[in-house]
Amino acid sequence: MKNRYFLFGAAVCGMMALGLTSCNNDEFLAVDKYDSIDPSGLFEKNSNAIKGLNGVYDMMYPNDDFDGDWGFKPNLFTGCHPTIDTQATGWDKNWNSQAWNANSSELLSGWKHVYAGICRANDYIAGLDAAETNLEFTEKYKTHLKGEAHALRGFFYHWLATTFGRVPMLETGETYNNTPTKARAQTYAEMWDFIISDFKTAADLLDWAPLDGQYGRATKGMALAYLGDAYMWKAYRLTDGANGITDTGADPTTAAKCYELAADCFKQILDSKTYKLNESFTTLWDPASAWGPEAIWCEQLDEGTNWGQWGNLTSKLMLKWYTACPENGGWGSLYLSWEWYSCYEKGDKRRAGSCYTGAVPQIDPNNAAYDSKYEGWYEPAIYGVNPYLQEVLGKGKSGTATKQFHFNNGEWAPSIWSSKMWRTASADYKSWGDGHWSPTPIYWKRLPNVMLDYAECLFRLNGGDDATAWAQIDELRERAFGKLEAGKEQALTDKYLPYYNSFADWVGREDGSEAAGGVFHKTRTEYPIPFGSNDALREDAKTYYTAYAAKKGFKSPVWQVAVNTERRKEFNCEWCLRPDMQKSNFMADHVSTNYPKQSVENLKDVPWTNRDYDYNDLKMDMPIPQDELIKNPACDQNPAYLGNN
Repeated sequence: MKNRYFLFGAAVCGMMALGLTSCNNDEFLAVDKYDSIDPSGLFEKNSNAIKGLNGVYDMMYPNDDFDGDWGFKPNLFTGCHPTIDTQATGWDKNWNSQAWNANSSELLSGWKHVYAGICRANDYIAGLDAAETNLEFTEKYKTHLKGEAHALRGFFYHWLATTFGRVPMLETGETYNNTPTKARAQTYAEMWDFIISDFKTAADLLDWAPLDGQYGRATKGMALAYLGDAYMWKAYRLTDGANGITDTGADPTTAAKCYELAADCFKQILDSKTYKLNESFTTLWDPASAWGPEAIWCEQLDEGTNWGQWGNLTSKLMLKWYTACPENGGWGSLYLSWEWYSCYEKGDKRRAGSCYTGAVPQIDPNNAAYDSKYEGWYEPAIYGVNPYLQEVLGKGKSGTATKQFHFNNGEWAPSIWSSKMWRTASADYKSWGDGHWSPTPIYWKRLPNVMLDYAECLFRLNGGDDATAWAQIDELRERAFGKLEAGKEQALTDKYLPYYNSFADWVGREDGSEAAGGVFHKTRTEYPIPFGSNDALREDAKTYYTAYAAKKGFKSPVWQVAVNTERRKEFNCEWCLRPDMQKSNFMADHVSTNYPKQSVENLKDVPWTNRDYDYNDLKMDMPIPQDELIKNPACDQNPAYLGNN
């Protein structure tokens, strides 16, 4: 049986300074768990060294010392909201209009969180490099743990580099305790070479299988996926995305070499056959899919039997409140746009597996008030109901805001909510005590990330037309249209349905009326999104996207439209969406084409987003937090935010 490794509160060794941000206050940097492992004994045994590395892994998860929301905030705000495919209300709304600034609290909390992880990794790597092996601390474990530590440091730097652009690069042994001031990397290339080195080291030292079969540890697949990603980012920075910074070696041949190296990384992963697509996209966020076959790097929020405890951030993470409909107890941090909703083809199951809409009469073909101009919005299987929780959106109240295109929660937002995270726990029913369970995977890298990145590299290297690249997209689309489900309907139902019947039995909401807030059937025989193939409706990718790009009027080549539209369909509400579209140099075309500026006087009568700002590509390098600039005078600000901090 595979061991499931769910990381928990760190056993942090005393030598690990908790570097939060530039500061000389020793108390601010103090660690309160010195008694976990004696520093002198950290590398005496394999078991001690593993526990020490848990202190670095701990920063993969929410942490009360920083923000408590890592994995959702700032990740959603920086990784999705700038695309406008995801939206927000209240004090989060600025993330849909490039109105963030150097005082945005989410940026500072993310900055502190990942630098704490980097500082822990730096101390750990320094100690590990100096440690001698013995009978109880073996060379095998030293090698593997070194690979994991470099992979983790690379992961943290990757988030910083894709969010802020150039950042200070603390090296092995450096923390903000012993290096309180440090300038940012002089060039993007210098920064990305550092990150590439971490992932190359990790890829060389790690195996395809996790250490001791403990899923959750970094592997060769994780390191190669990020190594290829890093090469693509370096190529982007050498060409399209230099943002006024003069990089060394910024010539097309250097960028082309980066894409060649990236493609090789992705090909190694695909050729290894270590990973395969889940048969059904719709099940990826189910408890039964924890560390499924396509998961390469995942933050699995699952803490054994500790469900419902307010202090247990790794099982709670506020996801159900952040992502649920406000009339069902949600808080308005996450909505999905109608522009995103309309990009799907008939038969593509990814839409039904990603969202719920309000009961909007204009999009229900079975409603007498249906407006034919929305006839492309077919298959309202999710119409007005969360089928996983069997809850009516808006609780069936008359006049509910969910029955309009836009939910008015102080500001207008689309009446669409994500089913990727609001799936395993009700936001308002038996949820304020110890009666909630939110086992949720937050995917950082799935096999589709690798497939689409590989396709992009091949397109770039082969002039935009490559049969192998189109085949990657077609394979994803086969899964999207249910082809992989064909003939496996009963087996998939047997695997994934029991949880939802157990949930219904636990809730015990006998009255299925709308007045009771639900439509419960305590023993269902069919998965909420029924399994089966729609593949007869699927066109081949090249044919479909050639017509789609022309119809929409994109300026980008067809391959670029295809790769990035597939990313929109596959990765909505996953934190890679904006970084992937940015490194593809597609963000500006996406915003101008999919979200044209327009003046909308009455949003409730039309589905579209009212974009009233001019998109600025330079702002995709987020502002360095003002707190960091004050405490670290060697650090400077990104050009788009000078004089506007």
